Amino acid sequence: MIGTLAASPDADFLDSLRAEHNSAMRTANTLLAELEVIARRAAEAEGLDVAWCELKGGAGSRVFRVFIERKDGEVGLADCERMSKSLGLAMDVEDPIDSAYTLEVSSPGLDRPLHTEKDYERFVGKLALVKTRHLIDGRKRFMGRLAGVESSSLLLDERGTTIVIPLSGIESGRLEVELEPPSGARPRNRR
Repeated sequence: MIGTLAASPDADFLDSLRAEHNSAMRTANTLLAELEVIARRAAEAEGLDVAWCELKGGAGSRVFRVFIERKDGEVGLADCERMSKSLGLAMDVEDPIDSAYTLEVSSPGLDRPLHTEKDYERFVGKLALVKTRHLIDGRKRFMGRLAGVESSSLLLDERGTTIVIPLSGIESGRLEVELEPPSGARPRNRR
């Protein structure tokens, strides 16, 4: 006797949940892309650049975060205020989010994440921590100075040794904060 295998009610329920989740993710990604376009226009009008955007939370409790930068690297509170006002007005006019949300505008910070090839090129010479998806020479974490990008690979100078990391294999990258004592400062004696 040949029978057919019927889908169980549990399998149907799981399939419908997966479909809803995938649809929600597509919608969230589409919304984030739309918001990023609006943010980039507002930033350009203020003489700023958008480093990246984030959209967190669900309907009714969303947070739209925009991280801005200037070409000279110095982002101040006044820049964030200007961008917040300009972007807030643009968001009010275009009304892309259909529920309540919070808008946050910030600088990327001293230990900013590195997201794109452009980021790795822009910060050549800076100290960075890079984590890879797969082992390279038995390791996944590398700390060194960004030395450039060649042939879709990051060059990282780790104490005089150049480590070559494929950009596609980078899980995350972040600048490290380097604190230098003020010139002429002497160490304080601790008692």
